[in-house]
Amino acid sequence: MSNEAQQGRRGTTVESNGVNPVPDAERRGKPRGLFAVWFAWNISILGISYGIFVFGLGLNVWQTIVAGTAGYLTSATLVGILAVGGPRTGLPTLAQTRFAFGMKGNRIPAFFAYLSNMGWKVTIITLASTTGANLFAKLWPSVFADTGGSSTTSTIVLWFVLVLAVTMAVSVLGHELIMKVEVWISWVTGIMTVAFLGFMVPEIEWAHLGDTPAGGPLVFTGGIIMAMTLVGLGFLNYGGDFARYLPRDTPARGVISWTVAGLSLPVVILLAVGALLVGGDSKLGAAAASDPIGALTTLLPMWFFVPFSIVIVISLVSAAITGMYSSGLALMAVGVPLRRSVTTAINAIIIAAGAFYLLFISTSFLATFQSFLSLIAVMMGTMGGIQLVDFIRQRRMGWNTDMANPRGYGGRDGRWTAIVSLITGTVVGLGLVTSSDPNFGKITGFLLTEKGRTGVFGSSGLGIVIALALGATLYAILTFGLRLDPKPDYSLVTAGDTARGEGGLQVPTPDTDGRHAADRTER
Repeated sequence: MSNEAQQGRRGTTVESNGVNPVPDAERRGKPRGLFAVWFAWNISILGISYGIFVFGLGLNVWQTIVAGTAGYLTSATLVGILAVGGPRTGLPTLAQTRFAFGMKGNRIPAFFAYLSNMGWKVTIITLASTTGANLFAKLWPSVFADTGGSSTTSTIVLWFVLVLAVTMAVSVLGHELIMKVEVWISWVTGIMTVAFLGFMVPEIEWAHLGDTPAGGPLVFTGGIIMAMTLVGLGFLNYGGDFARYLPRDTPARGVISWTVAGLSLPVVILLAVGALLVGGDSKLGAAAASDPIGALTTLLPMWFFVPFSIVIVISLVSAAITGMYSSGLALMAVGVPLRRSVTTAINAIIIAAGAFYLLFISTSFLATFQSFLSLIAVMMGTMGGIQLVDFIRQRRMGWNTDMANPRGYGGRDGRWTAIVSLITGTVVGLGLVTSSDPNFGKITGFLLTEKGRTGVFGSSGLGIVIALALGATLYAILTFGLRLDPKPDYSLVTAGDTARGEGGLQVPTPDTDGRHAADRTER
């Protein structure tokens, strides 16, 4: 087959790279390609609801816009910095964290990152399903709506199966197809969202924007932290996944700037619109708490509601695809010896269970969503802080990918310095945050007094930032202050293993060492 024909088929074949370093021969693209991935993920009507959520903490309109923008830019920058590890090592983020945690120790953050990914997928796919079901209920009420005009359970289930099937199919095919699809989705959703804003801006009640009093400094800080959890901190374990196919010498500033731009540009604009809308109409906030998309689409004329609902589903599916792709990598990083197609099937079962909880057990979408964000932000923020500190160490060691190998082949089973730092930061963080979902609330706030749990500190989310700072600081003290930094372990390397390829030391293949069976998927 000619090279041209092979190039034409690459986007429709299953990606062969798992959590192994991507060989230099397979590297391609420029950092500006990262913009479309993150932009398509976040150019969604849900971004307007984010502005409503931040406003609901007790801020006025202008505080909401400033705090939200600051939070988005801060967290997006952290994602961008961690994404630099992708081109330097060719590894997805949750394989690169083996440098800090060791091969087996890394299963702890990778497992919780996997749960984080699953939580986001449950939320996104549920919203896409209910949006599609709502569209059918409006177009064919006699078939798809109940007596109250709402979509029936069977309609929601039908859309859930459809959305999940599309998400699984594209995510299994892998990186190259995802990068191509996201470009088109970015254009379509971007254009339609601009048109949507044309309907929303006239709905802003400008005369009432000053009616809401300003919140205090701690509430303002809480707005920044909430914005960070909405858009950035939950993505810390994704960054390198989409940047690892870039050439090894790709400038860091390009990776960071295009990631930050793609992540923050759409959500900053949408957050401002959401704040302006709810600032003039307080009832909108209550409606968005139970149905963040339906509360906004009811303001549209039917001729635009139909195509825009389709675009909403597309944009949410886009976000689910990229997340599902990373979820498969996360499960492989945990050490599950399965191909991406199998891990994706496992993901589908977990998502179905989570969607059932969100649709039929949870009494408030907003309460469950905010509680979920706080929980994952504590763990992911602490892991991200440790990884940022470890970048100093990794750079000093020449981004040596052997450190992601098993013990004796360059890596180690575990590094207690990182594990202790992660556990310490996470436990303290969980003890300092609160949850409005009664089920999640059972594992949070245990370090706070009753007054602290019900006061501004508990609702501000400061525990998330404290967890990140504590984990990073403790790891830095142990690694650089006390010099607890063992060198790569090559004690099991034999003469036949010493040949080095583009990805580093050639360790035993899956036929002779099952520990690497999940590091590369089959074609």
